[in-house]
Amino acid sequence: MVLTQVLSGGGGVGKTQLAAAYAHQALADGVELVVWVDASESEQVTTRYAQAAYLVNVPGFVEDESAIANARAFLHWLAVTPRSWLVILDDITDPDAMQPWWPPPSASGRGRVLATTRRHDAILSGGGRAVVNIETYSAEEADTYLRERLTTAHAAHLLDTQANTLAKTLGYLPLALSHAAAYMINEDVPCADYLHRFTHSSARLDELFPRHADTEGYGRQVAAALLLSLDVAQTCEPVGLAIPALRLAAMLDPAGHPRSLWAGRAVIRYLNAQRAASSSVDGPSAVDPSQARAVLRLLHRYGLIVDDAQAGSRAVRLHALTARAMREYTPGDALPNVVKTAADALTELWLGSHRHERDESAVVQTNIDSLEGCAGDLLWEVGGHHLLRWSGRSLIGHGLASAAVPYWQRLTATSERLLGRAHPKTLLARRELAMAYLLDDRDQDAFALLREDFPYREQILEPDHPETIRVDKPTPLYGCKSIDDAIALLEDTLAVRERLLGREDPTTIACRANLAIAYWRAGKTLKATSLLERVLADREKALGTRHPDALSAADRPQRWRGLSSGRWWNRWRKRLRARRPAPDPPRGPRMKTDHSAHRDL
Repeated sequence: MVLTQVLSGGGGVGKTQLAAAYAHQALADGVELVVWVDASESEQVTTRYAQAAYLVNVPGFVEDESAIANARAFLHWLAVTPRSWLVILDDITDPDAMQPWWPPPSASGRGRVLATTRRHDAILSGGGRAVVNIETYSAEEADTYLRERLTTAHAAHLLDTQANTLAKTLGYLPLALSHAAAYMINEDVPCADYLHRFTHSSARLDELFPRHADTEGYGRQVAAALLLSLDVAQTCEPVGLAIPALRLAAMLDPAGHPRSLWAGRAVIRYLNAQRAASSSVDGPSAVDPSQARAVLRLLHRYGLIVDDAQAGSRAVRLHALTARAMREYTPGDALPNVVKTAADALTELWLGSHRHERDESAVVQTNIDSLEGCAGDLLWEVGGHHLLRWSGRSLIGHGLASAAVPYWQRLTATSERLLGRAHPKTLLARRELAMAYLLDDRDQDAFALLREDFPYREQILEPDHPETIRVDKPTPLYGCKSIDDAIALLEDTLAVRERLLGREDPTTIACRANLAIAYWRAGKTLKATSLLERVLADREKALGTRHPDALSAADRPQRWRGLSSGRWWNRWRKRLRARRPAPDPPRGPRMKTDHSAHRDL
């Protein structure tokens, strides 16, 4: 039989409530002595032991002795008494200091110990103690709790279709559900209205979980319960890093992010700056990846995050309410630095990820979504909004039209609001929206959007800033149904490029080739051939007749098949045969195009 059990779990999961229920059950079962001890400080433990020794008239109790001496006498009595007893040690915050004060095994086998703690230290499982991990409610348990709580308060009318969504939003945390139910009862607010108030960015936990809503005796507000151990963790090794690390983690997806994020340059740079600014650290001490790893384990031990290597790319997790409380208690002047670090860390993670790994890519994208939701416009102010474009382009790349269109509509509206209608990055966002429209078979919307932007491009583009026009090529237009609109748009694009970039610029030549293909698809064979002749001449002039890119231009009429008759076909075959190099020619560098603007995509 296990005589000592330790209930371990995060703040608000109901450990104290479980211990209280166990104590009531013990009294009902006839246990002769039940002692409840607030174990958050060792002095409180010895004082309560001394009081218990006095009340049960323990042999060896001396009224004039210190509390420590009488506490030891009480522990000795527990070991030898034949009476049944239960000692509950609630909220152990320092397992090391608690070591001398664990009740001993009962010689009669009639003694039990139950402890609660937010800590996850290995020392808690020593000495024959069994650790029981207490998690949040399951979805079914949360639904049952809400229904019973509201029904017994004669407020069943407050239940609606959003009850399950509300429980999920609160992370199935018993403490949060308790406060939410009390709030709804007091204010006569249904689940849907409370959910709207909770998700509103300006609402604070103090308002949503007020003190008068604590009807079930939890005794502390949510934020205090979740972050009570943070000040203690801040003074532990590595000193001064617990608070900065938790602030950073609170900006990311509560469902998890990979450990590798904490070994990146951005995070190490941020932790070094926080260490240098900390008054609790004597002298400079550089932070390296091993210390970043140590601070994760520190927060894990104090129950503020979960650091689980077996969870893979979601190894580092924290409860959504822990994250929200941490964000609310982050000073306004510290927030931009935290957001900038999170954006830089996710940038490193994105660039280092394997794009073909869907799970890995999905984790990065959910963390980008979380950062956007937490930071809002601040993400644009610190220059991290390129992450939003990357995420949106991945939706287009995966062919997710139903998600890509509303995403780019929202991003375009935000860019216009913050940067202006004629800003180059706004024009890039609008171009991506047009491509999402094309993916969704909304060709007319795409054409209208792109044609609408031409006047703005001509206003802002200058010859010494050619990179914006280089990436602004509507390459998929020639494959759509409205070929006449595509031709008109490509003609306008070619005219702008020739004027701003020059007739022999590589991107101008590429646009001319796209227009030739559009002409061919529209049945305008002569125009297509004439343009392609010019493309071939331009590439031969720039690269030489034997360069692979020049040969690919000469090859194209053969692939078209629409030009494979009569003198045109014979002419192209002769030209292609004359330009074919000897076997295994040395391959020169491919045509180089300035892709510097792709850093903005």
